[in-house]
Amino acid sequence: MEKSVDNTRVEVAVGLVFNEHGQILIAQRPAHTSHPGFWEFPGGKVEPGETAEQALVRELQEEVGVTPLTYKALKEVPYDYETKKVLLKVFRIESFEGEPYGAEGQITRWVEIVELKNYKFPAANKIIMSQLFNES
Repeated sequence: MEKSVDNTRVEVAVGLVFNEHGQILIAQRPAHTSHPGFWEFPGGKVEPGETAEQALVRELQEEVGVTPLTYKALKEVPYDYETKKVLLKVFRIESFEGEPYGAEGQITRWVEIVELKNYKFPAANKIIMSQLFNES
């Protein structure tokens, strides 16, 4: 049986949160989501009537308990999975308030950029990771 494809492109705000040591924050995806057990950069879907920046702030507060204070848009990454299409709107978080934790019960970690290759990420994130490796 063929998988149905949703041709609507889902916009997702993605936060690359760095600490004072240059480490980046990653979180493990919960069991009830797509790609369970994979790792990701915090963020989430842009809701109707919301800008990507508003979604970034809301999602980081809800997901990892931090409030971005300064951030900049880096790039947009369109990616087509078998059953859905996404547009990752990637932001670098320059400063934030709060101490990150798994607000939804997920595991979170600060890691060095070179350590990212030791974690399994959804395919769309590999484009972001490639750019991070080139910058480090």
